[in-house]
Amino acid sequence: MANKVFAACETTIFEIMSRLAEAHAAINLGQGFPEGLEPAELIEAGVAALQNGPHQYPSMMGLPALRRAIAENAKRFFAIEADWEREILVTSGATEALCDAFLGLLDPGDEVILFEPVYDSYGPIIRRAGAIPVAVRLEPPEWRLPREQIRAAITPRTKAIVVNTPMNPIGKVFDAAELRFLADCLLAHDLVAVCDEVYEHLVFDGVSHLSLFAFADVRDRVVRIGSAGKTFSVTGWKIGYVMAQAELLTPIARAHQFITFTTPPALQTAVAFGLGMPDAYFSGLKTTLEARRDFLVASLRGLGFEARPASGAYFTIAKTGLLDKDGDDLAFCRRMTVEAGVAAVPLSAFFSGRDLQGYIRFCFAKTRPTLEQATARLAAWRDRGGF
Repeated sequence: MANKVFAACETTIFEIMSRLAEAHAAINLGQGFPEGLEPAELIEAGVAALQNGPHQYPSMMGLPALRRAIAENAKRFFAIEADWEREILVTSGATEALCDAFLGLLDPGDEVILFEPVYDSYGPIIRRAGAIPVAVRLEPPEWRLPREQIRAAITPRTKAIVVNTPMNPIGKVFDAAELRFLADCLLAHDLVAVCDEVYEHLVFDGVSHLSLFAFADVRDRVVRIGSAGKTFSVTGWKIGYVMAQAELLTPIARAHQFITFTTPPALQTAVAFGLGMPDAYFSGLKTTLEARRDFLVASLRGLGFEARPASGAYFTIAKTGLLDKDGDDLAFCRRMTVEAGVAAVPLSAFFSGRDLQGYIRFCFAKTRPTLEQATARLAAWRDRGGF
């Protein structure tokens, strides 16, 4: 008697690989949770807030201090102006924010364009809202935006485009020309953009994070979603936010009030403090992650993988090529977890057809000793004839 959408869902690949990693004492470079990056002063702010209270329901929209901090941080780093009282909503994580946006904005029969490889929560929530996900594929190794395919995918039933930048799972950062093209699509076809920007502060090599929300002519068509879990490496805190023009935010907030209603006030207080930390914290996080990325990429290349440094987020995509004799990325990842003691995620899991083989995703947001140990295990596996 289960709902047909969720009954048809498989267990998420992150849970599958994490369970397998735990069962075999493997180093988990599959799931995107960071290691050793939590700022001590943020934790201290959280402890103080828990001790001092209050401990009752905060405002459904979020603590004023946090909503102001979200607006100020967006202005400081991304030149984005937002009215904290009317245009910002705090949620229990970015996944809830996405759910609120899809349930609040979509009607049965609406179509929503998604870019594959796609984060796996989008499709089920869209389908549960009665809408229809329409996949447009980005192709390796450049992962360029396929403009003609996007134009062809838009129909009179299209309601929204989901834009994930920096992009999970491939680390792509959309540039100004790509975003301008998408903005023009919104205007030409009366569409809304749901922008998943949880990795907004995790962009590398001098690349700037850009948001459609900063494009004045489509600002009223953009829902911008962020995550303190990614910004401060506290993924278990589940503090997200939605930024949108007031009329667009209203139905999203209505959905939120019937899903979680509100979010722990002590954690909101701590995140408000964190968003106001000096620029050195944010630049230091980038520098640290760049170094970890570069180490992992170089190590994977030394092992025979074709690996490219990502422009943003936590992940390096490695092409297995001739290393995967069977041409099955899921089987390769399972074998690597069991035999080498290192877990990764098959990229095919992020495609609706599961038909792009030969690529796997490693998370580099780990400590240097963890990455060194993981690559040493892979080298030992190679030397035993594992690949």
